[in-house]
Amino acid sequence: MLKLYAMFLTLIFLVELVAAIVGFVFRHEIKNSFKNNYEKALKQYNSTGDYRSHAVDKIQNTLHCCGVTDYRDWTDTNYYSEKGFPKSCCKLEDCTPQRDADKVNSEGCFIKVMTVIESEMGVVAGISFGVACFQDI
Repeated sequence: MLKLYAMFLTLIFLVELVAAIVGFVFRHEIKNSFKNNYEKALKQYNSTGDYRSHAVDKIQNTLHCCGVTDYRDWTDTNYYSEKGFPKSCCKLEDCTPQRDADKVNSEGCFIKVMTVIESEMGVVAGISFGVACFQDI
């Protein structure tokens, strides 16, 4: 019974190791996938509160950014043509910028999200490695 338990722990350790290697090898594809999905979420953005629009608002509010590469990404969307920039792009909390680019954050969100992910990657990798090693002991 103990050998079976050890075998399962070893198998879980190997799966975690393979997942970490695959994540490292395909990190560029992950970035491209995130960028493409974020661009798609901007194109389909609306104020009805679907989960994609809520995620875009949350990212833009939290990181104080606007658009994918910069605020001009919004000009190609249906939402912008109807209402202007969303409130989550505002530099100030209570603004309705409409089409005034001076009142919105100019930096894009893609670079900011990638910076946050890469800065936290060492912590995540360290914790994962620690859990995997202690799990195998």
